[in-house]
Amino acid sequence: MTNQISLCLGQRLVAILFAAFAILAVVLGSWSCSKKIQSITIGRPVSDSGALIFTADSQRFFEANGTEVTQKDYDTGLVAIDALLRKEIDFSGGGEFPLAVKALERTPISIVGSYARSFNTYLVARLDKGIKDETALRGKRVGLPRKTIPEFYLGRFLDLHGMKIGDVTLTDLTPKQAAGALADGAVDAVVVWEPYVSQINSRLANRIVSWSVHSGQAQYSILVCRNDWIRQNPELIERILKSLVQAEEYVARHPAETKAILAERYRHDGAYVARVWPEYQFSLSLDQSLITALEDEARWMIKNNLTAGRHVPNFLEYIYEDGLKAVKPEAVNIIR
Repeated sequence: MTNQISLCLGQRLVAILFAAFAILAVVLGSWSCSKKIQSITIGRPVSDSGALIFTADSQRFFEANGTEVTQKDYDTGLVAIDALLRKEIDFSGGGEFPLAVKALERTPISIVGSYARSFNTYLVARLDKGIKDETALRGKRVGLPRKTIPEFYLGRFLDLHGMKIGDVTLTDLTPKQAAGALADGAVDAVVVWEPYVSQINSRLANRIVSWSVHSGQAQYSILVCRNDWIRQNPELIERILKSLVQAEEYVARHPAETKAILAERYRHDGAYVARVWPEYQFSLSLDQSLITALEDEARWMIKNNLTAGRHVPNFLEYIYEDGLKAVKPEAVNIIR
């Protein structure tokens, strides 16, 4: 009798354990499905401002949040946005100016977050072309990527020195072409950002003079998505932004390791990274100063007849706040 009771209890225990494991398998299976790895592509111009993206990739924060990220390099932020509109990529990165360009064209896209502020854009000119000070730029040929932030910065830089954008001859160049065009004499000056500025310095050394063209205004590096894609993928946007918040925390705690990640990404040497590091602020945000910058840039384009648009857009219509509010609510400071 005792043996029969023990056998019965043993069978019941096995049944209970089996049922428990079955329930656990269902729970884990459901969790696994909810955390399904999703592939996305981020396209952006070559720039050190992408340190948060590189860090999130290197430290596997994207992977930990259920995403597999492919990164693509483009010549400029405008080219990246055009790739976004062709559905070649899911997120476009780069400066805020191309967003202002597209907003004036009423393109249905939105900013989901800003991941850096930088002061890394310079006007570099040939001394042997007679450009020894800013006023000597009048009548010179200046190369830059058109409809990008260097064009706006150059225009304001000239305004501050008593000139207009029409007082120089603009040549449309990609940043990769800048060093060669300046060295060959195809242009007298260029406006580009790092790391292209350092490449020119290495090539032309004491034959050039350079000035920062920011005039105190930072460039914002932003992530942009198509509006239809945002409506279909709000949870995926949160995953990407959460990964970048984790990267931001890592950068704050481990600056030396982050510099090594940046150096590896573009094969920089340590001296270069140490020199340019102070030009960047790496944090995820959406704040009113970004709106102010976009409005300023739109007004400048309208004033200089660089757009068919005649009215400054309501840039609040080009901001998607919900994703960042979900993962870092204190970083959203936009007045509506």
